[in-house]
Amino acid sequence: MSETPSHGPVKYIMPKWIRGPQDFVGGVALIAIALFALWASSDLQGMRGFSFGAGTAPRMFGFLLLGLGIAVMIVGLVTDGEHITTYAWRGPLFVSLAILSFAFMIRPMGLIFSAFTSFVISALGTPETRWGQTIIVGICLTAFCSFLFPYALGLPLQMLPKFMIR
Repeated sequence: MSETPSHGPVKYIMPKWIRGPQDFVGGVALIAIALFALWASSDLQGMRGFSFGAGTAPRMFGFLLLGLGIAVMIVGLVTDGEHITTYAWRGPLFVSLAILSFAFMIRPMGLIFSAFTSFVISALGTPETRWGQTIIVGICLTAFCSFLFPYALGLPLQMLPKFMIR
């Protein structure tokens, strides 16, 4: 018997003419984003003479992204590349949840609780989190934000929850 593990047949869902599936799919995704940006900016005012309109920059970047997407897709067609790898959803999911929780909590709960809670939620994005260190860093960052935004930058942010202010 051999020491190497036996792997079953790998099911390949891409056509044979796509040599670099990861580049090809990435290029298609960039093209889709560019087409959405061009569609979303289609009713904005464009460039008139030398003055820029509200739709000039989104269209310019949309066409640039479209060109880059086509180039990446062509690279996936003509060069050998990586197969499509699995995507780790945990990190982006918890960071997105932390951003949403901060947005919903900042007014009713204040800066201190919402900043600390969003930091702890984002720490759930990795299994390598050391909770003692996370709590210490969260407290330090929350204290820094509590002084930076209202005092150094002069932003009128509520520090504590509404029920604690009365």
